[in-house]
Amino acid sequence: MSEFQGLSATSSRREILQHWQPENEAFWNTYGKKIANQNLIVSTIALTLSFCVWTLWSTVAVKLNAIGFHFTNEELFTLTAIPGLIGATGRLIYTYMPGIFGGKNWTFFATAIMLVPLFGLAQAMQDPTTSYETFLIYVALLGIAGANFSSSMSNIGHFFPRSRRGTALGINAGIGNLGVSVIFLLAPVVIAMDIFVPIFGGPQTLSDGGKIFLQNACYVGIVQIIAVLFFIAKYMDNLPIPKQSPKALLSMFTNKHTWIMTWIYTCGFGSFIVSFAYAAFLGPFIGAGIRPFGGWLSDKINNGSLITLLSLIGIFVAAIAVLFGIEQHNFPLFFGAFLVLFLMTGFETGASFRMIPYIFADTVQSSLVTGFTAAIGAYGAFFVPKIFGWSYASTGSVSAAFYILIAFTAATIVITYWFYARKNSGIRC
Repeated sequence: MSEFQGLSATSSRREILQHWQPENEAFWNTYGKKIANQNLIVSTIALTLSFCVWTLWSTVAVKLNAIGFHFTNEELFTLTAIPGLIGATGRLIYTYMPGIFGGKNWTFFATAIMLVPLFGLAQAMQDPTTSYETFLIYVALLGIAGANFSSSMSNIGHFFPRSRRGTALGINAGIGNLGVSVIFLLAPVVIAMDIFVPIFGGPQTLSDGGKIFLQNACYVGIVQIIAVLFFIAKYMDNLPIPKQSPKALLSMFTNKHTWIMTWIYTCGFGSFIVSFAYAAFLGPFIGAGIRPFGGWLSDKINNGSLITLLSLIGIFVAAIAVLFGIEQHNFPLFFGAFLVLFLMTGFETGASFRMIPYIFADTVQSSLVTGFTAAIGAYGAFFVPKIFGWSYASTGSVSAAFYILIAFTAATIVITYWFYARKNSGIRC
């Protein structure tokens, strides 16, 4: 290594971090790339695990009454909805935590705290006399895992230059979101395995006489968290992020672009939630898996707003096709259109995150806006299913809900074009 602005071949990792200049190509190639990629890899693994924990309850809740519990449908619905609400609300707070405590420190804490509800639920699910209130506490704590998305996204962007930030954020968000698919794919396998009996405890007997081991899902997660904590401690870093005054933070909320980008991201994420209701594994897998490519393609052509606009048009057309397939009872059309819808939402969310660092030149503010948009978008996990529930209860069909979402997407297309994608918008992002 050659000397570079006070750094040399013998400079420590701490010294390199104190001179962090990712926009400087020489610094990036000599010092920054390796450290940034290490942080990205571990951050992505930790976030994937967080999504697994966040959605874990949905995979085991349906089994409770079959193994001796006696919860009402309303109680089970509440328990299932709580993680989404807690996770979304927690994101509003978690967005600011890396800047206060350091990215590494906060990632370690936020990952470690997931051990509490996992251990508690592992014990509670093995005892049919466990009260509803006890489950409510543990499930609420489980929901905090969903907040890790905002702190992870607001932290990782600082490590990369703007020209590579779309790809980095897309990888972190996309692969992290795959945790939803992973838990729905693997949890049924894990809870059926008896090889962990000597360590994790005996089976629960189903009403049909079958045997399952619900606690396995929690204990396997605990083992993974302990392993990830080691990697966080060894390979992640605290960047010296400048602290912003309360006035500077409030300026984020008075900037119209904060709310415009929140609207745009929520549109794509809302469609993602709808798809999740129809295909618990396939939807999140395709939608989340394509996110890194949305960010990468935006970086490649240096135009995130164009990819976002085209993706929104794709969402609009696919949603109409899905609705037509439902109304005509045409399953091949319905299923094929949903696959396209999954694909487009992944491109849209990946590309929209790439736009934010170019709209907000200040690195700290852009990271906070990234976290904030993720927080608001997460409320779709609660409100979009409610729209579909209202539609079905009121009309006996989900068509009305699709009409609302199609109209929402059409409005988002106009907004995206006017503020960012048209030639004279004044903002190239």
